[in-house]
Amino acid sequence: MSGVRAVILDIDGTLIRSNDAHASAFVEAGAELGYRVSHDEVLRRIGMGSDKLIPQVFGVEKESEEGKRIEERKAEIFAERYLPGLRPTPGARDLLVRLRRDGLTLAVATSASPDDLEKLLDRAGVADLVPREKSASPAEVDESKPAPDVVHAALRKAGCAPGEAIMIGDTPYDVEAAGRAGVAILAVRSGGWSDRDLEGAAAIFDDPGDILAHYDETPIAAPDS
Repeated sequence: MSGVRAVILDIDGTLIRSNDAHASAFVEAGAELGYRVSHDEVLRRIGMGSDKLIPQVFGVEKESEEGKRIEERKAEIFAERYLPGLRPTPGARDLLVRLRRDGLTLAVATSASPDDLEKLLDRAGVADLVPREKSASPAEVDESKPAPDVVHAALRKAGCAPGEAIMIGDTPYDVEAAGRAGVAILAVRSGGWSDRDLEGAAAIFDDPGDILAHYDETPIAAPDS
């Protein structure tokens, strides 16, 4: 056996093509509230939690009245204008089906809000494969990615040690959070980041389908699989 008992999943950019949509929703929310921010400036921060993104981009704390207005309006715009058109990344469901078939526990470590979590999993076509009780989000930890808190929470929910888990993510924030939690990570390019940005990952693939195509070569697989 490989010794891997659980796979910790990021969602945005990893299982669903949503990074650009999140960035657009933040830009539009900001514009309505009098903030001029560039799409690229926001996009480069998608993957960290709003507790970090909002201060860095808009210059206000997330828990301030203005920060709350930005976050709430962004969530509304995302749900109304973007969520219905989102599509899974290539091979997302097929990979998770394989992981489940191999008896691996699936857990989530996301920067998405609890309200978005279920909707994103549904749009990704994997809501039936990921146990909700094993999903960890920024709402239940002190700090979002790239802090390791949400990865630690996912490990607790999966009931395994860092060395018994592999994470799959798409941003440098996933790579850093996993590393700080002592968890090896497979990175995917489907979130739009370069290989240089994803340095530190155990391996880098195009998307979940590419991981599946090379499954037996990854640390996830048992030697005889």
